[in-house]
Amino acid sequence: MSLRILLTGGSGQVGWELRRTLACLGEVRAPDREAVDLTNADSIRRAVRDWRPDIVVNPAAHTAVDKAESEAELAAAINATAPGILAEEAAKSGALFVHYSTDYVFDGSKAVAYVEDDAANPQNVYGRTKWAGEQAVRAANPKHLILRTSWVYGRRGGNFLLTMQRLMRERPELKIVADQFGAPTWARLIAEATAQMLTQCVGPARRADFAPWGTYHLTCGGETSWYGFAQAIADLSGIRSAPQLLPIPSSDYPTPAKRPANSRLSNAKLAATFGLTLPDWRQALALCLDD
Repeated sequence: MSLRILLTGGSGQVGWELRRTLACLGEVRAPDREAVDLTNADSIRRAVRDWRPDIVVNPAAHTAVDKAESEAELAAAINATAPGILAEEAAKSGALFVHYSTDYVFDGSKAVAYVEDDAANPQNVYGRTKWAGEQAVRAANPKHLILRTSWVYGRRGGNFLLTMQRLMRERPELKIVADQFGAPTWARLIAEATAQMLTQCVGPARRADFAPWGTYHLTCGGETSWYGFAQAIADLSGIRSAPQLLPIPSSDYPTPAKRPANSRLSNAKLAATFGLTLPDWRQALALCLDD
């Protein structure tokens, strides 16, 4: 199997992992921001038409949730308009389109884990633009996989894990939000699951009648709060003289963007369709820190 894969956002924490895991499927082209400007429609179209990929994978996004509140136009261009153009160009060449979305498309008011068909009701600019991107992808290319994930972290980029490790070495006390719940998800596992999904979709052993196009939730198992996540980071990082961690409500830590209290996503559809189940979030964190 040798496929042509166009990957956006190859320097991001998910994109960096995808560049490595997707290499087993074929040739991966991951142009940088200068080569493909996701705020420029012509630049996007030219990239797809010049490469003529079999698969387009789009982890690129404006992910600075609070900053998006003051950069709504830029967030919309990258998170909503660009995915639609990429999906449209992929459809014209018959390419499969893979797009990543977020738990923030939901408002967090549900008492249990969200399923793919639950009504979206994003509460911030980031969530609204990501939801608009999902809708644009669905309208442009029926041959798509939209993968919603949550609380993504890794050993590079900007994320909660690296921020906590830095602050734990600098401060004697940290106040962490304890009333928002979700599943921290290691970027590498997102990439590895994506590669396995694509192998089932386009690999030599694929079933002729297998057409799993649509939206899937893709997170690690289990659940915790940001406070619980921070506790696990402290426990597993081996930081000497770890600071005291104090649980606080969201109201004590106001941010420009409102966060959902419940970010739990059900992965039952992923397991039923692809036979894939990511490990519990704490096990995944231990693997990441042991990497």
